[in-house]
Amino acid sequence: MPPIGRRTVLKLFAGSVVGGVTWAALPMALAAPLGGSKRDGGDEGGGVVARDAVLAIAFDRRLHTRLVARGKPLTPYQPSESLLLADGAVEDFVIAGQQEQPITDARHGSGHQLVVTGRSSGNLEKEVSVTFFDNLPGMAVLQTRYRNQGATALQLAGWRNAAHELADAPGGFWSFSGATHTDRRDWAQPLAADFDQRNSLSMDSSDYGGGTPVANIWRRDVGLAVGHVEPVVRPLDMPVRKTAGGAHIAVESPQASTLAPGQTLITERTFLAVHTGDYFAPVRQYQQYMQAEGLVAPQAPESAFAPVWCTWGYGRDFNVKQILDTVPKARELGFGWVVLDDGWQTNEGDWRIDTRKFPRGDADMRDFTAKVRSQGMHPRLWIAPLAADPGSDVLHDHVDMLLLDKGGAFQTVTWWNALTQCPAYQPTIDFYVNLVKKVIGDWGFEGIKFDGQHLNAVAPCYNPAHKHAHPSDSVEGLAAFWSAIHKAVHEANPQAVVELCPCGTAFDFHNLPATDQYPASDPLSSWQVRSKGKTMKALMGSRSSFAGDHVELSDGGDDFASSVGIGAVVSTKFTWPKDTDHPSEPLPPGGLVLTAKKEALWRKWVGLYKQHMLPKGEYLGTLYDIGFDKPEAHAIAKDGAMYYAFYAKSFNGSVQLRGLDAGRYRVRDLFNEVDLGEVGASDATLQVAFKRFVLLQATPLAAHA
Repeated sequence: MPPIGRRTVLKLFAGSVVGGVTWAALPMALAAPLGGSKRDGGDEGGGVVARDAVLAIAFDRRLHTRLVARGKPLTPYQPSESLLLADGAVEDFVIAGQQEQPITDARHGSGHQLVVTGRSSGNLEKEVSVTFFDNLPGMAVLQTRYRNQGATALQLAGWRNAAHELADAPGGFWSFSGATHTDRRDWAQPLAADFDQRNSLSMDSSDYGGGTPVANIWRRDVGLAVGHVEPVVRPLDMPVRKTAGGAHIAVESPQASTLAPGQTLITERTFLAVHTGDYFAPVRQYQQYMQAEGLVAPQAPESAFAPVWCTWGYGRDFNVKQILDTVPKARELGFGWVVLDDGWQTNEGDWRIDTRKFPRGDADMRDFTAKVRSQGMHPRLWIAPLAADPGSDVLHDHVDMLLLDKGGAFQTVTWWNALTQCPAYQPTIDFYVNLVKKVIGDWGFEGIKFDGQHLNAVAPCYNPAHKHAHPSDSVEGLAAFWSAIHKAVHEANPQAVVELCPCGTAFDFHNLPATDQYPASDPLSSWQVRSKGKTMKALMGSRSSFAGDHVELSDGGDDFASSVGIGAVVSTKFTWPKDTDHPSEPLPPGGLVLTAKKEALWRKWVGLYKQHMLPKGEYLGTLYDIGFDKPEAHAIAKDGAMYYAFYAKSFNGSVQLRGLDAGRYRVRDLFNEVDLGEVGASDATLQVAFKRFVLLQATPLAAHA
């Protein structure tokens, strides 16, 4: 049978413990060994093997496993699936049975499954199912069941799946983590000798948490990725650490529970994938699996690819004249959006118009959007939902909306010193649905920018007024909140753009199907723009709208190359003709004002972006390894041409133009407007010298004939 998800288990098995929740006893029949099973002779002998054309998972007599990729052993036998106790772990089981069968799944198609059963010396029964689907080679879906056959209850600290250690190799390791960290660290990092990262998908702090449930370690020659494939959020960990002899990775549940006699714990569906290159391939496989589960990215409206000018350069204390005087300059430079950022409202929570800036209220807001459209641009409004400021009317009148922890305490949104509202409480949902309908349907905005790190994930809610079936309803309900918001926006205007910017967090994949544009979300560097862009191309598909965020946040404050070269929408927050006297954040050296020099550069990059429109091409994320290939490289195929972006502080040498079809190509340096010669698929090496970047276009010679 296919892997069983939590919601299926609830229907079938009363009395099991699934993710720490107790249900009825599950009869676990042993599968008798089959004469036709595949045996693995290894050092431990007597085991069985689950395999596809790429990956083999060999079980020894203790139900430890080792991994083999295309016939090459990757790991020794290790206790990969374990039950964690308060005083240790149960890792050794005596193999008792196995059964293998072909399967056909309505969502994932054909495949095959191996179920291996064993018993521990402490009357604990274990069953591991390993499922391979034909359309996802090298990826195994794992689920483990533990049944207490003893007479004494077991105090559990959690469970562990897909735990493996890869040995060191020349060049060391890189790692990707889809989990959020409060310090906004890089998603992709090299592994230093002391690297030890828990990668929790729970809350990392009061307003930072969640993420995409994928973690990865890779060497130059091979990598391992793990995660979970449940269709809703699960508070699991994906720990990665550097060891004395290599790097270790796993999926773990840290949820304590009691396993009474006769009860069964069933883990979430987890996965293990082996790959070459960087993390792009396994993240794309995860996306393909989840797409079959029903989590599908929406088709981005055409306007989602227009360059973005945001008013945040003027801060919260802007005046409307400043903005409207700058709009013609933004239009002249080729920008298509005007984002009215923080400061239009009285506070976070009430979302009423500040009549000091818009004296006629609704009428002035309609007038503002009309004036933006008269310039041929799209108006977008900034909102930070699910946050209520102290002193706001909504906090006073609707205190019932608040998310409360187990002790009844508020959860804070640190940036605004606000309090978090529960996304799974219907009055909260209704409040924000009505707000966005007004923003789009009445005021005339054509998009909304939802902003704030607290929008990525929330903590369990214990507010008794909400009558949650379980405190995790808030955790799982955030995705449904976003779905309701997205639906309301598009009912008001089918072509409107919903942008989600969960500042500095690692995007929670379960929220993304209700989003039209994904920004780099307050990047700390150009590296973060590019590595986040590669990640989002894997998660959401090549034609999704990923924006590089304000270029002023990039290295040097002017690194449009890190957006254009990876197929990201360009964005800026320049001021003109001078900086504001009341900035909400410290101004960078030189300020944000659009000087004559900047204007020429901004104009050139926006022109290149619009001419080639690389977000609409196919991002070829497996051609280059973002960790090991030097210089860093990205490739995009579009309209018969290949585009290459290379990045380094300084580089002088040869680069490979990978992915070319047969034939000859003319190569041009797009930024410097210089032809660099011809290459072919068999001699696709080019000498280049650059500082910071070079952006190349390779077009078939036939196109020039």
